[in-house]
Formats: sequence, structure tokens, C-alpha cells
Amino acid sequence: MRSRNIRLSAIRSFFRLVALRDPDSLGIVTRVLAIPALLAAPDRSTWVGRRDHALLLTLYNTGARVSEITMLKRDHVCCGDSTFLQLHGKGRKERTIPLWAETVQVLRAWFQELGEYAPNIAFPSVRGKPLSRDGVDYLLKQAVQRATDACPSLATTTVSPHVVRHTTAMHLLQAGVDIATIALWLGHESIETTHVYLQADLAMKEKALGKLDPIEGEWTRFQADDPLLAFLASL
Repeated sequence: MRSRNIRLSAIRSFFRLVALRDPDSLGIVTRVLAIPALLAAPDRSTWVGRRDHALLLTLYNTGARVSEITMLKRDHVCCGDSTFLQLHGKGRKERTIPLWAETVQVLRAWFQELGEYAPNIAFPSVRGKPLSRDGVDYLLKQAVQRATDACPSLATTTVSPHVVRHTTAMHLLQAGVDIATIALWLGHESIETTHVYLQADLAMKEKALGKLDPIEGEWTRFQADDPLLAFLASL
């Protein structure tokens, strides 16, 4: 957990610098900075806050559709040699998504707290019924409002469950996950549906490339002189 928090801190610092140096990338920067703020926003000293934190973490980990999250059952979370979650998507199609250790830990604690309340519903309402789409939208808006202190750009950003799903896809792509795997991850019937993320990522990279000056003349490999080589060898 500590090492992951250090990495998240480094990522946040880097993308704050990117926002200052490259305003064209502000959209993806905002989403990157928003995720940790959103996950930390719910008040986990309350029952509702612990539910909302578990739900938002699961939503981001899986890139699930809001309908898949509202229908999620506790026994859809499988823990063993490998930990994963079974999602039931469009057309009664099922897919499995691996879970981070942190997500598993949070879900285990949340399910243990639920006990016999609202049997087998992963994220029940206070009345013990499955959350509605409007209910998820509402809790996400509440999280956004609380997160604006840590991430002020959220005050002017529209965040929906679909935006979280889109952000998951973009983060997977930028982490080097191939487009076919992302299509399976999101439950897309066709890889062409997922191609929009590749186009968006390519557009951002093309903007970055456009800021670089082309190298004029013939490129030659740098050759270190003997004193420099001797210095490097002594390090």
C-alpha cells in the first residue's frame, strides 16, 4: 500500500507539471488527478461513505457499466489463487475482471460489514435494495463535490459513471495494455468500439510530437571522450 501511495503521489506531481506545461493535455490530466481525489472523497467513518468508497474503487478497477455495478452480487467476487470479479453485461454476456489487492481488501471488509443485510447485494441502498442508476449518479456527484478541495479542476468538470469507465480504458491504454485486451476488459463486442480510445490517445501523442522541433541535418551518435569515460567508470 505504501509503495502504491508513493507512486500515486509521483503521478499526481508529474501530471500537475504537465497541466502547466501542456494545456492541450488538460482533459486527460484532469481525469488522472481526479481519480485519487474521488476515491478518497467518501467519508469512511459512515456506512454510506464506506459503501460509496467500495463502489467507486470497484467501478474504476473494472471499468464496469453503471448497470453492471448496480446489479453486482457479492458472490460475483471470487477470491482464491487469483481474485477477480464476474460482470454480467449486455445480452447476458459475462466477463471476468482481475482485481487489485486493495480492491479485494476493501470489498471483503465491506461484505463482512453487510453481513445478513440485503442478502447478496454488493452495494445496497439504505433501504436494502439495489442502487438505481440515479443513485450511483448522485453518490458520484457527492464525491466530486467533496473532492474539489484536493482537485479544484473538478469544480468545472462533468464526471459520470461513463467518464470513470472511459478513464479506466485510457489508463489501461497508456499503461501499455493492448487494445484487444481493453475491448475484453470493457465487454465490447467489437474491437472497433474500443478503437475510439486508441484514436484519442494517438491524438494526444500527435499534439506532443508537434511541439518538438525536427532535427536538422544528419543525426550522429554521441561519443564520450576518454576523460568522461574515466569519470563515469569511477562512479
